[in-house]
Amino acid sequence: MFWVLTLLAIIPGIVYASFFEWVLHRYLMHQPLWGLTYPFETHARVHHVRFKADYTYHLQKEEDKETIPMAWWNGPLLVLIAATPTIAVSWPLHWWWLSLGFVTASALYYGAYEYLHWCMHLPKSRRLEFGSAFRWVNGHHLLHHRWPTTNFNVVLPLADWILGTLLSRAKFPFMQARGPSVPDVQPKNEPSVRG
Repeated sequence: MFWVLTLLAIIPGIVYASFFEWVLHRYLMHQPLWGLTYPFETHARVHHVRFKADYTYHLQKEEDKETIPMAWWNGPLLVLIAATPTIAVSWPLHWWWLSLGFVTASALYYGAYEYLHWCMHLPKSRRLEFGSAFRWVNGHHLLHHRWPTTNFNVVLPLADWILGTLLSRAKFPFMQARGPSVPDVQPKNEPSVRG
């Protein structure tokens, strides 16, 4: 029964992770908050400057490769922070399955974030890149690089949809990145701008 409950806890854990990603991305990675500048500096001031929505959405300089993923220590730290509220609730109740489910969901979500984000900015014609789900989230992320106050989710845009930051198509034509795994996100019924 423990493992069934743990597996069931992964589902709400992934939903929770979508909201955790949204809050982290919106409030820490796009503005300094409470004197915490590291996420803002590395994301908004480095990653977004080197990777825009045009041809530079894809890696142009080998030395910029290190700015695609987060620092190695971010993964364990973010999984721990994301799981802390659940651990605080489940620990006194001895619901270990809930903690394990949410920690697993947070770790899987973070791993998916890093891998998808890597594939988006460094395409290599991987099998994943030809799937419709990847193409959709890739277009979603491309729009975030053009309009950074939208599309804060990379993995599961559920929080973007519920919190009103989902942008499905460009607000107006722009020079966008092109490639086999990049969908055309130009406004409907508008001539596409070639990038």
